Amino acid sequence: MPTETQLKAVLGGWPPAVLNPAGPYSEPVTLLAWALLIGGTVVLAIVLAALAVALWGAPSLRRRLGGDRAIWIGGIAFPVVVLTALLVWGLWLTGDLAAKAPRPGEMRVRITGEMWWWRVAYLDESGRTVIRDANELHVPVGSTVLLELDSADVIHSFWVPRLAGKMNMIPGRRNLLRIQADQPGTFGGQCAEYCGGPHALMGFAVVAHTPESFDRWRASRLAARPASVTSRGQELFMASGCAACHTIAGTQAAGLAGPDLTHVGSRRTLGAGILPNNRGTLAGWIADSQTIKPGNRMPNYKQLDARELNALADYLAGLK
Repeated sequence: MPTETQLKAVLGGWPPAVLNPAGPYSEPVTLLAWALLIGGTVVLAIVLAALAVALWGAPSLRRRLGGDRAIWIGGIAFPVVVLTALLVWGLWLTGDLAAKAPRPGEMRVRITGEMWWWRVAYLDESGRTVIRDANELHVPVGSTVLLELDSADVIHSFWVPRLAGKMNMIPGRRNLLRIQADQPGTFGGQCAEYCGGPHALMGFAVVAHTPESFDRWRASRLAARPASVTSRGQELFMASGCAACHTIAGTQAAGLAGPDLTHVGSRRTLGAGILPNNRGTLAGWIADSQTIKPGNRMPNYKQLDARELNALADYLAGLK
């Protein structure tokens, strides 16, 4: 299993920093969280003080603070006023976070939660997919990005704490969420709704580029992919049945059940955010993914010997 240091290196911090906003759509959520935390602490202190008076206070003090008046003020008026004020303020504070229809020229990305990984599709203005990826999202700094959140099976929940609040992904329904990163970097996320099996190992990464860097990244993904040069690793990929679940552009691999692997070598993580991506972890994941992420839908390939694993890992690591 990966160490916390390894995950911090590839995800920019793990577990995600939930009270350290890095964009305008996470700041209201963080402010509300602090208000609730501080308010809850104050209420707890008042309750503990009242309990102390009831148990150990002088009889005269208990008589002065007790009775019907204390019940009406402390038991009814106080919670009604405080909770109503918090509700109204919270709704006002987060009212702009509910995303509606796409804005003209706005970047759109469709993210589909699956057991137990994330399908990512970058859309053009007409809603057609122009770039396919998995388990990470690339965005330009300072620009709002509209996320269209779907689920292919059960309820998932998309949550990148430093960029936005969480949003459920419900089968048969598309929810919208806007995010924006105000600084370059990598921001870790996590499925926040129990979805069975290895739910806790369903991570995500958002990579925020400077506008120039993002334009280069996007151009590289849109560029026509040259014809693939056959290698031992590619032969093994096709012969072992990998192409039945995975797509690699420029080859005959066109499976849709698993993540698109056209650019798998350039991703920061494997297994949906649980392993740093390198040649060694690729070989380990192929050979024994069920030990690394028990219950995931990729079978082990222990029938491959060391040379075959190395050839396959070399091929996938070269898919940039």
